[in-house]
Amino acid sequence: MCPEGTILKVNIYGTEYPIRGDVDVEYIRRIADYVDRKMREVDQNTTAKSSLKVAILAALNIADELFRERDEKNALVRRLESEADRLSKVLNENLKE
Repeated sequence: MCPEGTILKVNIYGTEYPIRGDVDVEYIRRIADYVDRKMREVDQNTTAKSSLKVAILAALNIADELFRERDEKNALVRRLESEADRLSKVLNENLKE
C-alpha cells in the first residue's frame, strides 16, 4: 500500500507521471505498465505518431477490452442464474415426492 501522500513515479510511453494513491504500489505499476504496452502496440500498428492520437487509440482499445469482458461476465452470470433456477426447481420437485 502507498502511505497517504506518497507519490509513485511511473513511465508511460516515454513520459514520467507522478501517481498518488492509497492502493498497492505494485498494482499501480501493473496498470501503468499495461497502459504503456497498449500505447506501444498502437504506435507499432498505426501511422498516428502524435502522443495524443496514440493515447486515444490505446484508450479505445482498452475500453473495448473492458466492454467485452463485462459482456462475457454478464452472460456468464445470466447462465449461472438460469442454471441455479433450474436446479432449485429440480430440488423442490424432488423434495415434494
